[in-house]
Amino acid sequence: MGLEDKLPSGVLLSTVEGLAGYMRKSSVWPATFGLACCAIEMMALGSAPKHDISRFGMERFSASPRQADLMIVAGRVSQKMAPVLRQIYDQMTAPKWVISMGACASSGGMFNNYAIVQGVDHIVPVDIYLPGCPPRPEQLMDAIIKLHTLIGDTKLGPNREAIIKEVELAALNAKPTIQMKGLLA
Repeated sequence: MGLEDKLPSGVLLSTVEGLAGYMRKSSVWPATFGLACCAIEMMALGSAPKHDISRFGMERFSASPRQADLMIVAGRVSQKMAPVLRQIYDQMTAPKWVISMGACASSGGMFNNYAIVQGVDHIVPVDIYLPGCPPRPEQLMDAIIKLHTLIGDTKLGPNREAIIKEVELAALNAKPTIQMKGLLA
């Protein structure tokens, strides 16, 4: 009835890269980093039996960045909080991923002023952007499933570290969203 019936003579072939990707995506531990109202929705995902993220290997939200590999930035990031967020990101274990949860974390939201960072991608590289104000726990679950696909497809090899550094540098050197022109420009 299960996987053993689908396999010819009980043999399964895979690559080391595929196996490593499967193990990584099945054991993601998120760091708790709730900054505003989006954090309530993130807590609802982690605590409600309705959502049950333990089937994805994520039943343990870590308060220590050294034991986490996923940062969910939930809410607006102030200028004072930006260096703290970067320090926590730097302390996380590699490979690490970031989900920007909510309009405030992704683009500053309705707070277009000097005190709020206009997009967390100016501080840390973001893998998944989650829109909404605040996004529902179901949307966060969907973003986590998409992140699992991204993690499963991550390549291994000697040039991997250089590629990660290059992508992070490009993300941090991107034009700030406040300087971008909209469709009406």
